Amino acid sequence: MINLFKTITNVFSSRWRLLIGKPSDFVLEARVFHSISLGIAVLITCYIPYDAFAGMYIASVSSAVVAAFFGYEYYRSRFMRRPHRSLAFGLFGLVILPVNYFANSGIQGSTDLMWPVYLLMLLTICPLRNQLGWVASYLVIFGLVHVAEYQHPEWVRYPFRPGLGQFTDRITAFPIPVLSMAIIIGLFRRSYEKERNTVAQRDTEKGRLLSILSHDLRTPFIQVKQYLELLGENSLTQQERIDMEQSLRDSNNQTLDLVTNLLYWSRSQLDGSTVHLAELPLADTIDNTLAMARVTARKKGITLETNIEPTIRVLADADMLQLVVRNLLQNAIKFTSAGGVIKIAAILTENCCCLSINDTGGGMEPEQLATLFTGTAAPAHGTANEKGVGLGLQLCHEFMERQGGTISVESEIGKGSKFSIELPIAI
Repeated sequence: MINLFKTITNVFSSRWRLLIGKPSDFVLEARVFHSISLGIAVLITCYIPYDAFAGMYIASVSSAVVAAFFGYEYYRSRFMRRPHRSLAFGLFGLVILPVNYFANSGIQGSTDLMWPVYLLMLLTICPLRNQLGWVASYLVIFGLVHVAEYQHPEWVRYPFRPGLGQFTDRITAFPIPVLSMAIIIGLFRRSYEKERNTVAQRDTEKGRLLSILSHDLRTPFIQVKQYLELLGENSLTQQERIDMEQSLRDSNNQTLDLVTNLLYWSRSQLDGSTVHLAELPLADTIDNTLAMARVTARKKGITLETNIEPTIRVLADADMLQLVVRNLLQNAIKFTSAGGVIKIAAILTENCCCLSINDTGGGMEPEQLATLFTGTAAPAHGTANEKGVGLGLQLCHEFMERQGGTISVESEIGKGSKFSIELPIAI
């Protein structure tokens, strides 16, 4: 029974999130507006036949008007993608609440339950600069309505008798403010929790990066300093000098890759990277990237095999695609020993192109795969003691998503790893 309840709750929650819109498509205020509008439209619709059956015809018509208004505003904002109209929302309340007040027993009715909740909903979705004006307007109209009833009690209609009728009115009216407050508080709490987790994750990433960079960025400078000191002492043989220069060159290349990834990551965290999608010939776009990787692999004694048809065209951002392929190739070379093979192949499917990079390295444990693209995986040294900060794969995942593609990995200890990226085919 508990599992059934959880299943129903999860299904309802997923459908509800679909109806109010994704956070990537709508800002929080718009999603709050969608939730409130849809919830009230559905709930008020249930009151239309009830009010008519109870003989409260004005209330029934009022409910129909309210349901139609909220239903249209929801459809206009959610599906027509037009900005929600807080002005119309506010003015509608200033009209419908006084009408309902006088038509539904005045101060003895349930309309007074609606005033503060409706104002709360309005303040949630209206611009900050308008909030004071709306508060003042609702306070003034609220006061005038009650003064008018006090001065002219004959204006108030009593559609039901005291006792059972009044009890039924209060009980049936109570769910509206409760539902509205629950929606508002729930959405804001979820948004707050999401923002807090995001900030905590970024703080953790920054702390980890700073601790790594404080060591890794200093290393090549220390090596250069030591090399210059040895040159000044003239104590190096020709072979020692050649070996040290090669070591410095390798260290410089690794540091350059590290700084490049760090700069891309910093820019994406600060203001996002602009995506320029275009129809690209896959082979030509990554040709220089493959050529540079081939040189690095040859120095390590690794063979690169490529199988990419020159006619394949994809929809992608050239810079992002090159960065993704470069990072994947660098990782494959880094964790493949001398004598190993790295295969790069592109396969066309019905709607996309799958580019795979398959190495014969040591492979990864399932625990490593689970955190591979999150930025929380601990950086590991390569088979030739190559270093990294763990940013490359996180960037690959982020940049593939921004291009409308995907990235996945398959790996087995002792058999190597296979990274696959999928991109839409250019039509």
